[in-house]
Amino acid sequence: MIVAAVAGCGESSQLAAAAKTASQSGRPDTADLDRFLDAHWARPLARRGRPPANFTATDVSLDPGTCGTCHVAQFEAWRGSLHAAAMGPGILGQIVEMDAGARDEHQECIRCHAPLAEQADSLAAALASGREVADAPPGRARPLHQHGMTCAACHVRGYEWYGPPRRDGSSPGDRADFPHGGWTASLAFEDSRFCAACHQFQPDQYALNGKLIENTYEEWKASRYAREGKTCQTCHMPDRRHLWRGIHDPETTRAGITIDVVKPTTDSGRILAALSIRNSGTGHRFPTYVTPRVIVEGVQETAQGKILPGTLQEMFIERRVKPDLTAEISDTRLAPEQTVTFDYRAALAPGARTLVLRVRVEPDAFYTGLYRDLLTSGSARKGRGLIRKALENSIASRYTLFESRHPVPGP
Repeated sequence: MIVAAVAGCGESSQLAAAAKTASQSGRPDTADLDRFLDAHWARPLARRGRPPANFTATDVSLDPGTCGTCHVAQFEAWRGSLHAAAMGPGILGQIVEMDAGARDEHQECIRCHAPLAEQADSLAAALASGREVADAPPGRARPLHQHGMTCAACHVRGYEWYGPPRRDGSSPGDRADFPHGGWTASLAFEDSRFCAACHQFQPDQYALNGKLIENTYEEWKASRYAREGKTCQTCHMPDRRHLWRGIHDPETTRAGITIDVVKPTTDSGRILAALSIRNSGTGHRFPTYVTPRVIVEGVQETAQGKILPGTLQEMFIERRVKPDLTAEISDTRLAPEQTVTFDYRAALAPGARTLVLRVRVEPDAFYTGLYRDLLTSGSARKGRGLIRKALENSIASRYTLFESRHPVPGP
């Protein structure tokens, strides 16, 4: 559990001391990293307070664009990431229904989607005014809460900046000449526990059927990747790039699995084929969490590419739950190294010339259902337009991961 608190200069100095202890030569003790991470991710995050007198407006800015003036590559990667879109229309369309003063209720969402205290203030002010919750007026900067999981959310506490050691393992010495006083180096930024602050529920948090809704870190810890020293950052921040690509990215998804096909044969008027998927390169369940759905399907087509009715067969790989999160319906996800096989067995349809075997991914399948429920039930009132947009986005995220087309063998 996260129990420490960071507030004001004194406690910020304690965090810096913890970072120093956790970054001594060699690998730090687990307890050292835990102390740093408990302090770094103490929720809700504290306000920064009064800046040092020698800090400029650039030094104190929490706007990611300001960070991007120096950290160009990191900013460019971040702004195309899901972290930058963490306060998109789906979450804002739900938050806009909340009272401006319901800050504890806000925190249920923004503790990870927009965790800075200043973002919480920005959101509360927007809700109170009824304006700028999701859109800034033309010519004005976006309110801070709209930036989602920002640079500062990971790297700034108080008026101290934190990050990993340099690539050669060194840390800054005399930092007087560095912008914003340089940074305090901590190996915690290279540790999967850093990501667990948002990507792992605690044992007493929400679970269905005895399984936590968010359990990615524990899934990783039980895999061989943890034993081999392959962290979350290894795959999701390759070469330290601020990408965090996952199931929404076809290339990343393909790298995590192995697909094998047994080509079709015919026997006594039936067509037989198979497609297997192995979770060969994903250090957690495939897919993790409850939002994505992977669909494996086979279908017969005519010579003109027309789908023949009654020939579609499907298999789903997902953790399917009810939209209101009251029950788990099924869980067919693959643990690391696990294989599942889709067997296509069907009568050979008249006019069939091609068997298509396909793997489709719906990264936001749960949200698609949730948004539809919010719209049809009338629960979305103030946020109706935002939820409509979120529904469109969730459908647009779908893609075909794999497809193979096979001529139907002769008798």
